[in-house]
Amino acid sequence: MGEYAPLPGLRTWYEAEGSGDPLVLLHGGLCTNETWGELRAGLAARHQVLLPERRAHGHTPDVEGPLTYQDMAEDTAAFLEKVVAGPAHLVGWSDGGIVALLVAAARPDLVRRAVLIGTNFRPGPECFAAPSMLDAMTPDGPDLAFFRELYEPVSPDGAGHWPVAAAKVLTMWRTQPDLTAADLARVRTPTLVMAGDDDLITLEHTCALYRGIPDSRLAVVPGASHLLPLEQPDHVRRLVLDHLAQEGPVETMLPVRRATHPDTGTS
Repeated sequence: MGEYAPLPGLRTWYEAEGSGDPLVLLHGGLCTNETWGELRAGLAARHQVLLPERRAHGHTPDVEGPLTYQDMAEDTAAFLEKVVAGPAHLVGWSDGGIVALLVAAARPDLVRRAVLIGTNFRPGPECFAAPSMLDAMTPDGPDLAFFRELYEPVSPDGAGHWPVAAAKVLTMWRTQPDLTAADLARVRTPTLVMAGDDDLITLEHTCALYRGIPDSRLAVVPGASHLLPLEQPDHVRRLVLDHLAQEGPVETMLPVRRATHPDTGTS
């Protein structure tokens, strides 16, 4: 069961389960909490898991004007302040990863560790493995039928609002986010970048995200797609929990990227 949190200008639906250090799960674009599947319960065995649904997604209503990742990041920061009442781990999948990335960059005081799954930092046409898929997507087309079936039964805006919400998300995918290497360099939160080896986001872009975030970690899961958390929930759970439990810097036998510069004592 869930409830609404009265955030500034937006009633945000969220669910919670488990106990321990708070961990916020941020779902993908056009998705609901339903898509976390088995992974949710596995993480709740070790953490207090909180699952907000963002504006125009699931049980949370739409707002006037376009959808932006920046607005959703600000909503998430408000959720951390008012509901979590302090810092938490953030695990974001796809669009949720973009939101987690923005929160970590802007509000490091609210993010202990972050996991970014299938996440991009540039607009879809620049980083999707098949950019042409965006041109084929329409609110009533077959490519978005799965998401429409998630949206219509639960949206407080009613099933008839689906074309509006879907069109906003499609526009957002085509034009956002618009982060630079300098933006990524400002992220100081310990971060795990994760993707399937056949992800919607190109491996080259995923590697650029990993290289751009200082001292981040990278996991490319074999035999997996952009739906990695649904395909291999046990594997993802282990990777996430290992990262969240990591204390201090990563130590390896032959560091290269993480080697300490002998003159400055820095990486």
